Amino acid sequence: AINISQPSFSGTDVFGYTSFLAYSTIPNITFYYEFRLKFQLANLHSALQDNLIFFTGQKGQGLNGDDFLELGLRNGRVVYSYNLGSGTATIISKPLDLTLNIHVIHLGRYLQKGWLKVDDQKNKTVTSPGRLVGLNVFSQFYLGGYREYTPELLPKGSRFKNGFQGCIFDVQVRTSMNQEFKSPGTPEGHPNSGRSVGQCKDSPCSLIKCRNGGKCIEGGSTVYCDCLTGWKGAFCTETVSVCEPEHNPPHLCKQGGTCVPLPNGYTCHCPLGTTGTYCEQG
Repeated sequence: AINISQPSFSGTDVFGYTSFLAYSTIPNITFYYEFRLKFQLANLHSALQDNLIFFTGQKGQGLNGDDFLELGLRNGRVVYSYNLGSGTATIISKPLDLTLNIHVIHLGRYLQKGWLKVDDQKNKTVTSPGRLVGLNVFSQFYLGGYREYTPELLPKGSRFKNGFQGCIFDVQVRTSMNQEFKSPGTPEGHPNSGRSVGQCKDSPCSLIKCRNGGKCIEGGSTVYCDCLTGWKGAFCTETVSVCEPEHNPPHLCKQGGTCVPLPNGYTCHCPLGTTGTYCEQG
């Protein structure tokens, strides 16, 4: 068990799934909202290319009328987009100052007008097209990634290829200027679900001891022991038998011969019609 207070996200895995946290739908977000959050990048290359920070919206099939709100990183800049049902409004920040360890984002929207402030950059504003003024979203609030295979099921105009890579913390929201900022979730700060999320700066490898020269490998919240030749098992505590497929070098029994371990080496039990030390002869 890992106590997660500052979630770390590992991006998109080889199967196309992202690490994410899903919070309950943010209520009363229709006409006004403000978000504050901080993040720390896992690296200065892939973490900045095309990465989703958060998303909430109607899960549609790419129709222009799908309302959504989302934030992400693209080509080293913060991208903030929303669609109220009559076209997408987007603000793109200046390139992030990569000498900063932690980045701070403050964004909001009132009716059609949205604004974004990143670190010490100037405030940027945008007005959404069309006449609609309300954001109608019913999905959960997704942080760091998306439940389904990203980005195919996200509404058109909000597709980021990868999940976030790094740590996101101090996420707060309010839906009225008279409100206090609160953490998302019901109860406050508690996600409904998630996948492959770790604790920032705290590797689960610190909780696991691989034996016999094995090395702990971490990926998101998944850990395993990479064992040296001759060892196997969750913690590299089991020896690999000379007859097992992972033994190096492999046994030499041919033509369906069965490898049988001996105190010193092995022998081959040959099927009918074969003979020889390794059943190699007909």
